[in-house]
Amino acid sequence: MSSLAVPQAEPVAGSRPGTTQGRPPLRRRIALIPTVTLLLGALYCLLPVAWVVIAATKSGRELFSTFTFLPGTGFVDNFQDLTAYRDGVYWEWMGNSALYAVLGALLSTCVSAFSGYALATYRFRGREAIFNVLLAGVLMPPVILAIPQYLLLAKADLTDSYLSVLLPQILSPYGVYLARIYAAAAVPADVVEAGRMDGASEWRIFTRIALPMMTPGMVTVFLFQFVAIWNNFLLPYIMLSDDEKFPITLGLFTLLEQGANTPALYTLVITGAFLAVLPLVALFLVIQRFWSLDLLSGAVKS
Repeated sequence: MSSLAVPQAEPVAGSRPGTTQGRPPLRRRIALIPTVTLLLGALYCLLPVAWVVIAATKSGRELFSTFTFLPGTGFVDNFQDLTAYRDGVYWEWMGNSALYAVLGALLSTCVSAFSGYALATYRFRGREAIFNVLLAGVLMPPVILAIPQYLLLAKADLTDSYLSVLLPQILSPYGVYLARIYAAAAVPADVVEAGRMDGASEWRIFTRIALPMMTPGMVTVFLFQFVAIWNNFLLPYIMLSDDEKFPITLGLFTLLEQGANTPALYTLVITGAFLAVLPLVALFLVIQRFWSLDLLSGAVKS
């Protein structure tokens, strides 16, 4: 009896032998885990922002009576009431925050650039000890330093002044750490030595050679410091008593406390919080564009 050969089905195009048709490979399913995790993290971070944006559009009555993520019709009225509150004290708070954040971040970036370049380029006794102390400062919670800083500035009679908020922000251990790491990676020692052999001073080498190479890292330090100072609450809360010098964080906190007795102020707090986020978003978008341009220019130069 002759045996009949049973024809075998050919594999479908795009499928691998030994895998179930229609089911993605195990490696591809595992690769989706980081993406799903990032999406969940983004949702967790953006959900409060979405709530603030939507709640800022609601009037006082709509805030407590409508669905949470249903937009309202009171944003213009909320904005006008916030502007008129105490003759526009909210915009004084915004101006104070801009002063603290811009000036403090610029000074901190300059100090970080000088210190990081020196620690990365020069060899001197005690360099590693200084760097280790800076690393210890990175690990130190700011709440531990707030009271000693207040006592020091009180001895100098600088409390309840703009300097009492600016001075503690100038030295950033984390900024110095980033500047040293970036300077060591971005500024070749041969280029520095070539500048010295050509007779350039140390200041000229730093400003004309090293600093342009360190610019992307310094932009990162500026962004971190700007966001940290803009969002800082504890230091102004301890240092300041005059509400005309308050930053936006402390000003909104006082509004929130008053809202316990005057519920109508809740809409002003939410609208003010929404407006306070906009400068950070704008700064990030501008700096992101700068990063892209810097990377492109670096690729062209290379």
